Formats: sequence, structure tokens, C-alpha cells
Amino acid sequence: MKRAATVLFFSLLISAFAGEPAGAPAAPADDIVARYRQAIEKQQLTQKDLAADVMFQASIPKLKKQGKLSALRRISAVGRVTYKVLGFWGDDTVKKEVIARYMTAELDSASKRSEEIAITPDNYSFKYKGLQDKVDSRVHVLELKPKHKRVGLFKGEIWLDEQTYMPVREQGRFAKSPSVFIKKVDFVRNYEIRDGIAYLTHMESKTDTRIVGTAELNIDYANYHVDKDTEAAALEEARQRVN
Repeated sequence: MKRAATVLFFSLLISAFAGEPAGAPAAPADDIVARYRQAIEKQQLTQKDLAADVMFQASIPKLKKQGKLSALRRISAVGRVTYKVLGFWGDDTVKKEVIARYMTAELDSASKRSEEIAITPDNYSFKYKGLQDKVDSRVHVLELKPKHKRVGLFKGEIWLDEQTYMPVREQGRFAKSPSVFIKKVDFVRNYEIRDGIAYLTHMESKTDTRIVGTAELNIDYANYHVDKDTEAAALEEARQRVN
């Protein structure tokens, strides 16, 4: 039960920002959100056969355990995600209980994303906080408040690039815990805009659990490149998991 709850949390962390485009805007904030959804939809059509170098760093401070894992992350043309582990350093408990569960949850969630947890007017109330100077760029800042206390929705902010409306940062706290073993979850996701595309560069989360205290996870993404072997790797990953 504990393992299933942890995987559920990571699935939500991975997929909390996906969904279908919003409907016709009726207010300035809604207009910003609609432009954002249009940009995301366009990006999903252009990002195919991508790979990136990924470095996981995780720790369970209360247990004084930590670990670091290097991997090649691939996204195929049809959205399948696979990992090729290149190396690991640290405590096996952190590898199994934090890093491996996050990776498994990401693989499982790729085909399960739902508009029920997407950033749309159906799920959130928005407060437009204006154009602000953040992280060496000007961004539209939107404050998000979930309309439902639903697992997967969060209270926080999203920063959108002034020109492209692509995300620069997403940050917040989940509105509802996905498990009795988890008290609260805070997260931050940072992006870099290149050629009108938002590339995830860093993700971090702090999970306050009832069993081992705080579990911390930091992931850095670099060296994005086209990899035509992504679909073959995805199919092989699926075959190995079935067997």
C-alpha cells in the first residue's frame, strides 16, 4: 500500500500540468491561459524523438541517506518515455524508494494524463499578477487556485514567457494529499526557452511523509538532442516490463 501511494504521488507530480486546450477566453487571465494552452499544444506536435541527459539527486535527511543517478531519458514520437541508467552512486534505499519510483511513475503516467488536472479555467481560478522581471526575463505571472480539492491540482504560480507564452516556471503545493502516508508536497519546475520551445531543465520536490520525514528529489536535464532510436528503446522497455 505504501509503495502504491508513493508511485501515485510521483504520477501526479509528473502529469499535473497536462491536458487539452482551454475554451474561449472571457477575461485577461483566461486569455493568457488560452495562449499558453495553444503554445503547449503546438510544442507537443514538434517535440519528437528527443533525448536528454538526466541527473537525479535524492535524499532522505532523517535517515541520513542520499544518492545520485545518471541516465539517458528518451521521448519517442508517440510520447513513450524510457530511461537508460548510466550510473548510480549512494544508498540503495534512496535509489529504490525515491529515484526508481519516480522513474516508474513517469513511465506509467505517459498515457494516463487527464484534463481533470490540467491548467484550465475548469480546474482553476486565475489571478493575473502582471508582467514581471524574473530569472533574467520578463514573464506573465499567474496565480493559480484550484476550484476543487482534487488530487493532482495545486495552489501556486506559473510564469510564462512574454513572447511565446511557454512556461518558464511552475511552482506550488498540491491541494490534496494523494495518500495518508504523505502530509504535503511542494515542487518547482524550471524551463529554458529555445527557438520557441520550453525545455525542462530542473525539477525539485520536497515531500513531507509520515514515515521517514522529508524526502527530497532534484533532477537536472541537459543536452537535449534528436534520437531516432527512441521508439525502439520504448518498445524494448515495454517488452522487458511485461516479461
